[in-house]
Amino acid sequence: MYLTTEKKEEFFAQFGKSAKDTGSSEGQVALFSFRIAHLTEHLKKNRKDYSTQRALQLLVGKRRNILDYLKKKDIERYRAIIKALGLRK
Repeated sequence: MYLTTEKKEEFFAQFGKSAKDTGSSEGQVALFSFRIAHLTEHLKKNRKDYSTQRALQLLVGKRRNILDYLKKKDIERYRAIIKALGLRK
């Protein structure tokens, strides 16, 4: 599998408060961004995989919701995660 437990802990340690803090907004956004990148690469090779396309759209929506929440609660944390992950806004 492309996403192991160690890889998840690495994301949460880097972007969250600790490796076990899976609920932090920054950690979730980082994990979703990794999964979005993986699915995007898959769809470049398999254009007609519509179930993966739907899963990708759902993930993008979830990430957007978390980013909107973060923007509303703490704009500095929002700007930091956007800059760290290289997202557009």
